[in-house]
Amino acid sequence: MLPLYAHSRTYARKCIPISQPSSAMVKRTKGQVESELTAAIARFERDYLGRGPKEARTFIVEDLVVVRLQGILSPAERQLSHESGGVELIKQMRTRLIESSSDALRGFVEEETGAEVISMHTDISARTGERVFVFSLTESLEDTFDR
Repeated sequence: MLPLYAHSRTYARKCIPISQPSSAMVKRTKGQVESELTAAIARFERDYLGRGPKEARTFIVEDLVVVRLQGILSPAERQLSHESGGVELIKQMRTRLIESSSDALRGFVEEETGAEVISMHTDISARTGERVFVFSLTESLEDTFDR
């Protein structure tokens, strides 16, 4: 009998069986979880917003997950940031896009950490091209990792 897959059987070779444990259930190091979160958020930026960061880093500190993305602005956005009102326009547009997809972002964090996200905060600097996400979790993760 064939295993059940999360997606269409047409793409079965690329899909993960439903019976496979989630990444949060497998004991991992703090660095591994941070790396997976960095990859998921960077992939989201690239796939959903059309441009991935040049650099990305995630930090887990007690019950917080902090994600720092650098170099996220497109060439057109960088040009617009030098025009009158451009910085505000970029911030409004990017903030609105993130707000509309906050459930997906929360889902990435919850899947990788195994903890529920209480709140998500984000800000972007249209001058430097840097975005920061802060996710508050229901529990501290510091004691849950392999050393």
